[in-house]
Amino acid sequence: MSRDHREAGDDIETNVSSWNFSGKTPLHFDQHISRSVPGYEDGQALISSYCDFFMNLTPKLIYDIGCSTGSLVERIEARHPSKEMNYIGIDIVPEMIEVAKKRTFINQDRFTFLCQDILDLDFQEASIITSYYTLQFILPSVRQQLVNKIYESLAWGGAFFVFEKTRGPDGRFQDINTHVYNEFKLKQGYKPEEIFSKSRSLAGVLEPFSDKGNLDLFQRAGFTDIIYIFTNICFKGWMCIK
Repeated sequence: MSRDHREAGDDIETNVSSWNFSGKTPLHFDQHISRSVPGYEDGQALISSYCDFFMNLTPKLIYDIGCSTGSLVERIEARHPSKEMNYIGIDIVPEMIEVAKKRTFINQDRFTFLCQDILDLDFQEASIITSYYTLQFILPSVRQQLVNKIYESLAWGGAFFVFEKTRGPDGRFQDINTHVYNEFKLKQGYKPEEIFSKSRSLAGVLEPFSDKGNLDLFQRAGFTDIIYIFTNICFKGWMCIK
């Protein structure tokens, strides 16, 4: 292993400013993300519950942007198996899509997984669109373009669920959140060198916005009905209704 090629925990190897989700990462992704993001599974459960209010809308379509291994749409369907809803998961990483396709769903024929850049996708009209820790990996220069597309693609009364890691509103709050988050990861069993290695690998790859920065994105796209549904350290979740 080279000097800059190190472990980030859970058998995931990293390099400086080069974090990606390909290679062996999808095989360990669900374990890694559940350990490293506070309330990761709780956030998925929340979204599936909030979906109760949007499953009867038309069209009967849900998009999951940056679907990774398909765990979120699996959870949503498990709560609503009798709803004739179709699910489209989109991810740019072929290995993630392959893992998602191997999941066993209650209604297997209602699921489609596309390996595609979401900026190039022509969205159909949908009742629900989810973005679970995905926008933060989209270049800031085109992030507004994507949120605009999401707003335009939603049916009236449809919901956009978006969860993000956020930056603090100033340096003091950023330092406090970084400290508490690192303490969380230590309690999860990660070694200090693994925490630092992952942080180095995410430099320039993960670009979170502040709470205000995210809200500005949503509002510029056209959303006016916006509410927080989750917060844990620097991880936030919103429900935006068109």
